[in-house]
Amino acid sequence: MTNREKYKQAFSAVHISDSFYLEVKKMTNTSRKQKINPLVACIAACVLLVGGSTVAYAADLGGIQRTIQLWIQGDQTEVIIDFNADGSYGMAYSDSEGNEIQQGGGGVAFNSDGSERPLTEDEILDHLDDPDVRYEDDGSVWIYYFDQKINITDKFNDQVCYVQVSNGSETLYMTIKYQNGWSSSPNKYPSVSSFN
Repeated sequence: MTNREKYKQAFSAVHISDSFYLEVKKMTNTSRKQKINPLVACIAACVLLVGGSTVAYAADLGGIQRTIQLWIQGDQTEVIIDFNADGSYGMAYSDSEGNEIQQGGGGVAFNSDGSERPLTEDEILDHLDDPDVRYEDDGSVWIYYFDQKINITDKFNDQVCYVQVSNGSETLYMTIKYQNGWSSSPNKYPSVSSFN
């Protein structure tokens, strides 16, 4: 007689209560439902890991995309803009005639130690809020600054124009060389020789 048979014979006279038996049965139940739960948890963890990696890769590759309101040629315009880690941006918007416009740019800034770094998102947005000087096909010259549209065609003397613009909280002094660039300062009109 084996040990198993001896134990079986010795304890055959001992009976457990039905409530205890049901509780033990619930605890030791290895039904299909309980086997699936760890499997489902494992699959969910894998999906989260792969999905999270994909999102992180896409965010690093494509940058950060936002929809914002910008003043473009005197009109507040909804713009979809992509900010990239290298300090560049690309944006798309529809003009007043419904044409899709693509525009981009970017650059670098210099740290105090002379090292170069990509522009931040805030620096790019500050640049996009700068005044815009446009030379139209009809020969007119316009400054667009927030909701302002200023015709400066007749203000040029010797190919240079001085204009003061304000957005309500900040005043800028602009020096514009006819078709040769412009500069602005919050303190005074920049010297013509200080740029280009």
